Amino acid sequence: MASDSSLSLSLTGLVNKDNPVEVYLLGTSIQPNHMEIKGRINISNFERVPEEEWQSTSAPRTQERNCEGHGTHLAALVNGQSVGVAKDINIHSLRVLNCQGKGTVSGILMGLEFIWKKLVSNPSKRMVVLLPLVSGYSQSINDACKRLARAGAVLVAAAGNFQRDACAYSPASSPEVITVGAVDSQIQPLIQGTLGTNYGSCVDIFAPGKNIVSASKDCNVCYVTQSGTSQAAAHVAGIAALILTAQPNLTVAELRQRLIHYSIRNAINDTGFPEEERFKTPNLLAALPPRTQETGEQLFCRTVWSAPWNITLADPAVAECDPEEELLGCSSFSQSGKRLGERVRILRNRHVCLAFGDSQVSAVARCCLLSRANCSIQTAAPSLVGMKTYTHCLDPDQVLTGCSSHWGIDDPGVYQHSSRQQVYQHRKCMGHKKASVHATCCHAPGLQCATKKYRRSSPLEKVTVSCDAGWTLTSCSAHPETSVTLGAFPVDNTCVVKHQNTDKRVRASKEFIIVTAICCRIQLSGQP
Repeated sequence: MASDSSLSLSLTGLVNKDNPVEVYLLGTSIQPNHMEIKGRINISNFERVPEEEWQSTSAPRTQERNCEGHGTHLAALVNGQSVGVAKDINIHSLRVLNCQGKGTVSGILMGLEFIWKKLVSNPSKRMVVLLPLVSGYSQSINDACKRLARAGAVLVAAAGNFQRDACAYSPASSPEVITVGAVDSQIQPLIQGTLGTNYGSCVDIFAPGKNIVSASKDCNVCYVTQSGTSQAAAHVAGIAALILTAQPNLTVAELRQRLIHYSIRNAINDTGFPEEERFKTPNLLAALPPRTQETGEQLFCRTVWSAPWNITLADPAVAECDPEEELLGCSSFSQSGKRLGERVRILRNRHVCLAFGDSQVSAVARCCLLSRANCSIQTAAPSLVGMKTYTHCLDPDQVLTGCSSHWGIDDPGVYQHSSRQQVYQHRKCMGHKKASVHATCCHAPGLQCATKKYRRSSPLEKVTVSCDAGWTLTSCSAHPETSVTLGAFPVDNTCVVKHQNTDKRVRASKEFIIVTAICCRIQLSGQP
């Protein structure tokens, strides 16, 4: 990887000379004769760019010589002979940005359409599409990305360099896109003057993006440093191409899950992000899988947050998994504490996670790859008379993968517990007597699950429960559902519950918290 020497990632050893993978780069033009990329760049005849500034004004043509700088730099990061990640990958270049780096939504849409037609005409070819560009939020761009991803292309996009929530931009906000933020050589969020990497729940992963050395358009042997989330995205596009080279039958969902699973965790100094965004922003640094692969079947899971806008009291927040993933857990979170719980429901023939409350509430889905899975939801209406509401998996072949609960009143009251022994009710979900309780129950070959619970008798700002090595977190929840908790959410393999810590009433409360983490694994017959 081209970066400062202090940052070293494993990026070698997965090259297939008969490569079925190609990278499509949408951006500026490219200087194809640079020694780094010569012979491995196909300059397409596609060009949809707005009028250059010097064509519409009397301004001098000082920007014309910069037309190839950005694209050349990025192309070499993907497949350059010395600075590239995937050295034997061919790149197809489509020009949708002019010499000032400006483009149009229509130009981007036409470029994505061009690639889609190429893919459907040769569906056996694997494509990685690098999108080093940022628009304001555009549903049209996101829909075009969705169609291309559904056809089998892996889309990798820059998160943007505005130090804002990446969900406000496209294609970074598209759920089907792998969105990449940038870090510097000290593995801190990229900051350049008043600009810097975007962040938030729409970012999937981070990669080096500060002072990256790569090919210059100035001459065939020249090099230059550039910075930004485009450079970070180019690194991840190269990694994706290498993984597909080694495993060309991976689906888009499988590739994304592997990028997350094999990333370096908790390496980023996240104090550079706004405090309210840190828990939503993944602390993941891109890396290749180790040379020695893990044995046995792996359960890959990721966390998906609902979009952070257009939520009203009448509409629940919605978090959805990829169609190839199973929704195994559902939780909710609100900075205001005004949440009314969560539940799993079928929407458009798929399980989705719904969260209820005020405009700040978020739904948090745990999305997993689980082949040949048969999942169902068991629901218990509020018991009203007992101390708790219970539900469990009725089918003995199914295991409990997630618990959620939903109540329709602002304050269901203090949650009382008669004995500590009842805390440890494996295979059961429990909630307040005024809440409906929902159990996610699944059967899949080799699927095993266990419940870990932690009881806290006095509020802390944060309580966590982690899965043991070899197990994957599938569900994260907290009881009681009162004003004590802001909600629960997964961070990698750890269940995190945050509490209100400014309310004197809460500090003096005798309520206690039960944090529940459900941990699962795949243990096929014959595996150790």
